[in-house]
Amino acid sequence: MPVEITWWGHATCTVEDSNVRVLTDPLFARRLAHLRRRRGALPPPGAPHADVALVSHLHADHLHVPSLMRLAPGTRLLVPRGARRAVPGLRRLTHLRVSEVAPGDETPVGDIVVRAVPALHDGRRLPFGPHRSPALGYVIAGEARTYFAGDTGLFDEMAKEVGPVEVALLPVGGWGPYLGEGHLDAGRAARALERLAPHSAVPVHYGTYWPIGMDAVRPHEFHAPGDEFVRLAARHAPSVAVHRLGHGESVRLKVAR
Repeated sequence: MPVEITWWGHATCTVEDSNVRVLTDPLFARRLAHLRRRRGALPPPGAPHADVALVSHLHADHLHVPSLMRLAPGTRLLVPRGARRAVPGLRRLTHLRVSEVAPGDETPVGDIVVRAVPALHDGRRLPFGPHRSPALGYVIAGEARTYFAGDTGLFDEMAKEVGPVEVALLPVGGWGPYLGEGHLDAGRAARALERLAPHSAVPVHYGTYWPIGMDAVRPHEFHAPGDEFVRLAARHAPSVAVHRLGHGESVRLKVAR
C-alpha cells in the first residue's frame, strides 16, 4: 500500500499510511498575530480530518489552539510533555484525546506506531515561560517509516535518534527574513538528508506565512527555499527522490523497505 503525503502549507501535512491519517502541526489560519498567509489557499474543510494529530513544539505557528479546535471529537492529539501546563488553552480541547509525550515514547494508532524523537529547537511557549517542554520530531511507522522533523537544527546524533526512515518531511525555511538557531535552511536540510538517507523527501515550512509589512525584506527567503533544497539535495543526497509540492498537492510513494 503506498504512503500518501499532502502538504497544506507551513509545517502542516497529512500522512496517510496503513489506512491511518496523521496530521502534523495543524495550522489553518489566514492570519496569526503578525503573520499573514501569502501563498496557497486555506486548506479545505476536510483537511482537519485525522486519526491522530502531532504537535512538534509549543510555538504558536505549530501549536495553534484554534486550529486544534477544528479536529473531530475523539481525535488523538500528541503534544510535548508539559504542554498542558505551559499552554492553558489546551485544557479547552476536551473533545480530543490528548497525550503528552517525550523522546522515545511510542504511541500505537491503528496499524501504525508514532515514536517521538528529539529536535534541536527552543521548546518554550514564546514569549513567556521557561523551557518546560521538549521540542520533538516524530517517526510514523507503518508501511513506511516517515520522519516529520517539526522545527529543528542539524545535530550530530540526528541519524541515530531518528533511525532508518524511508520518507523525510524536512523544514527548509521559516516565516521571516532571518532564521535563528535551531532551524534548518535549504543547505542544512540537504545535509540532514545526506545523514538520514531516506528514499524520498518533501520540503516543508517555507513559502506560506510572512510578517505583515515586510514583503520587500529579503523576499528570496520566502520564495526560494523549496527550489534551493531541490538543487542542494541533488548535490548532497543524489539517491533521494525530492518531491517539491505546491500547497494542497499530494504525492503517493510506493516504498519498499
